[in-house]
Amino acid sequence: MAVNRLIIRPFEYSDFPSWVTLWDDNNLGIRDEDVTEKTWERLIDKKYKGVNGLCAEMNDEMMGIVHYILHPTTGHLNDVCYMQDLYVDQKHRRKGIGKRLVNEVTLIGMKERWARMYWLTQDNNIEAKAMYENFGVKLNFTFYVLPIS
Repeated sequence: MAVNRLIIRPFEYSDFPSWVTLWDDNNLGIRDEDVTEKTWERLIDKKYKGVNGLCAEMNDEMMGIVHYILHPTTGHLNDVCYMQDLYVDQKHRRKGIGKRLVNEVTLIGMKERWARMYWLTQDNNIEAKAMYENFGVKLNFTFYVLPIS
């Protein structure tokens, strides 16, 4: 009898159909084809070090994704990680998949000696905020965005 086991792994080129479904859900169904294509290209190009991602799958079904961006920072010699997208398919939520994805990114950061990891979430995203309370320290900053292009 096969045991159902959640696997966390980097994306592979053949993952695109499953990834894009979760990507679209994460973006509330709003898709810019150029952005989608470039994001996928960055995620699977091993030579491109800035944008990275992992997926969570069980029985060949992709259930969740995380994208993270590494960049230099002032105040530390090592890179920092911005965890930009964490998304778990709605039918697979409350199973610990999001936590597993964050834990895996954290383990990579420990191995690679990142200075820190950070992320943002909307004030009204109660479920995400509840999960994140177990990982990080909430800082009281106001976040501003100035669209350039």
